[in-house]
Amino acid sequence: MDEKADIAIIGGSGIYDLSWFDNVRQVDIDTPFGKPSDEITIGEYGDRTVCFLPRHDAGHRISPTQLNSRANIFALKKLGVKRIISASAVGSLKNEISPLDLVIPNQIYDRTKSRTSTFFEEGIVVHAGFADPFCPELSETITDIARSKGYNVHDSGTYVCIEGPQFSTRAESSVYQSLGFDVIGMTALPEVKLAREAEICYTMIATVTDYDVWKEQDVDIATVIENTRKNVNAVKDIVSDAIEKIPLERDCVCKNALEGAIITNHNMVPYDTKRKLEPLIGKYLEE
Repeated sequence: MDEKADIAIIGGSGIYDLSWFDNVRQVDIDTPFGKPSDEITIGEYGDRTVCFLPRHDAGHRISPTQLNSRANIFALKKLGVKRIISASAVGSLKNEISPLDLVIPNQIYDRTKSRTSTFFEEGIVVHAGFADPFCPELSETITDIARSKGYNVHDSGTYVCIEGPQFSTRAESSVYQSLGFDVIGMTALPEVKLAREAEICYTMIATVTDYDVWKEQDVDIATVIENTRKNVNAVKDIVSDAIEKIPLERDCVCKNALEGAIITNHNMVPYDTKRKLEPLIGKYLEE
């Protein structure tokens, strides 16, 4: 396709203030996995081209379970995106991680139940490494920028991803807290797994809104919404700086994540599957 972007931002509609971008336009992208959550907005910022994808669509009409994450990530791959900065509201599972803090997680624990988390099916098996799910290079850049701007940011932590859309029970929240997890949310998976399969660097700015219910306090949705709005300004502030400072040349595990990971004999991968997944695996199946 003609449109290209260097960096993608995935998050809520609140961060999409495009007044500081030039040549703003929207693109409607088809993928083998269906349509992404919404049209993708593209704009120029200095010498960088950035695209924005509202995770739950612009009207927040798609629940975490119903997100078509495969279409979202595949669409970004078609645009040539190399880096994804994701923003997501989370609950805190630690006393020292307070509402309105920012966490740049380095680990994730999967408690989802109903989500497809791979592109690879229909006659192809791929085992991509996932020991360190978030791109360390990109995460370090975001952390350094957040600290330089005076935000209370935690440079690591384990994000436990639950299915939702309900919040946790007190029993579940207490177990997650006792296991040493740091924050809890519903949207990081399968996004981060699919980004790795697409060889796209992925980091998350997890914005803390509440203490979940392990502290014997109910999660007040009004408080969550209010703190999410407050955190939007921090995310926009950090992202606007990051766009120009993120190096486009990559030296991380993400860029060649599928090298040696395709287990299926290349000659036995069905033609239709090869064609469908060409943006992901084409360079590895060349004759």
